Amino acid sequence: MKIFITGGSRGIGYKTMMMALERGHDVAFTYNNPDTDVKKILDEAKRIAPNQMCKGYQLNVKYNDKVVEVVDAVLDDFESIDTVINNAGINRNNLAFSMTDEEWDDVIGTNLSGTFYVMRAFLPVFLSNRKGRFVNLSSIAKDGLSGQANYAASKSGLIGLSRTIAKEYGQKGITCNVIAPGMFETDMVKENLSDTLRGFWVQHCPAKRLGHLEEVAEVILFVGSDAASYVNGQTIEVNGGLDWAD
Repeated sequence: MKIFITGGSRGIGYKTMMMALERGHDVAFTYNNPDTDVKKILDEAKRIAPNQMCKGYQLNVKYNDKVVEVVDAVLDDFESIDTVINNAGINRNNLAFSMTDEEWDDVIGTNLSGTFYVMRAFLPVFLSNRKGRFVNLSSIAKDGLSGQANYAASKSGLIGLSRTIAKEYGQKGITCNVIAPGMFETDMVKENLSDTLRGFWVQHCPAKRLGHLEEVAEVILFVGSDAASYVNGQTIEVNGGLDWAD
């Protein structure tokens, strides 16, 4: 299987990529920060999967012209892609009254529009192959979270977008699903999760802990595989049960 994953240089994306390589899949990944130590990532990929192809591409998914350029380069290098995992995402926290246009536009542009641009760019390949898997990363914030109107809107919007793609292209062998993680030990969570919110999570989540990255990566890789060919238009919660806990 040949996998394309955005935001593959750290967190959930990095863990998913490394697990995919270990299981014999080729992976193309993107990173936004030009200071990313790509060599270190590729060295680790070669160490754990010496026979697999792995290549990184700098990309800010907010810009459609750059998405098209990178997708063309990926298809030149990999010839085809079977699974697209839209993991790239940012947050710019602020209360709604104080939120700037830039904070709103950056988050919506990256998390929602960027996902659309990537899927649109890969649809011709999936249609030609009459098969393809889109896996889009949402969040427990999709149901609303104080101080994150932009982030919540982007992650909620992914669900409507993904269901639409599932309905439009399901008969062509293409699936589109959403994974909605809870709190996992990622750089973004460490940078933004206060001690109070961490305590709330641990207290109220039935699992009584934050998630381990491999736990969500397993679900992503399953949904992105042929084993999940009859799973389409779904939002799969991976949050230790916090969404239904009292």
